[in-house]
Amino acid sequence: MLNESAFFYTFITLAFYLICLFIHKKLRWAWFNPLLMAIVFTVIMLLAGNIEYEVYESNTKLIGYFLTPATACLAVPLYEKLSQLRKNALAILVGIFSGVITSALCIIAIAFIFKLDKALLASFLPKSVTTAIGIGVAEELGGIAALTAISIIVTGIAGNIFAETVCRVFKITNPVAIGAAIGTSSHAGGTAKAIQLGQTEGAISGLAIAVAGIMTVIVVPIFMNFI
Repeated sequence: MLNESAFFYTFITLAFYLICLFIHKKLRWAWFNPLLMAIVFTVIMLLAGNIEYEVYESNTKLIGYFLTPATACLAVPLYEKLSQLRKNALAILVGIFSGVITSALCIIAIAFIFKLDKALLASFLPKSVTTAIGIGVAEELGGIAALTAISIIVTGIAGNIFAETVCRVFKITNPVAIGAAIGTSSHAGGTAKAIQLGQTEGAISGLAIAVAGIMTVIVVPIFMNFI
């Protein structure tokens, strides 16, 4: 049963996000990402109120309960675009696989350049998948769950902020290609932007989250075995 503290912290968290979302829609500033700014304001609140993170986390579990049904809702636009999905199935799968491999190779290159140990490498390799999958993969490989969670959050926010600009710069206009690229590279955070770009983009991006997650679970351990 929820207590007063749980209602308070949940309300404040949602209020921060809705306020930031309202400002973002009014000002149209790409860098003023609602999720990022809501996190910033929440951190400021915790520091100003001298509130332990454990207290905040234990009182906001209600928000986490909605993540699963919210993710399941991504299947609705996907179903509506089923014919387009079937027509482009091979291209979508190849694109997602290429994204997963590219992401892994980039992290390995960074780890080599900065001489990161295996624990850090395992923590950052699953950065482009959802938190539940990424943390599970990282822990299985001896990574640090907290670092994995941070890298996933940063990746999602970066995708949300820069996805549209990157597509514009490189003249990527095909909605299927845009959706596959965003979902593969920046999971749910990027998919929120893909949904704003169009129904097809959002549907394919939602599919890419699941497929990229499965591919990552298979590919990442293989890379780790050769390092």
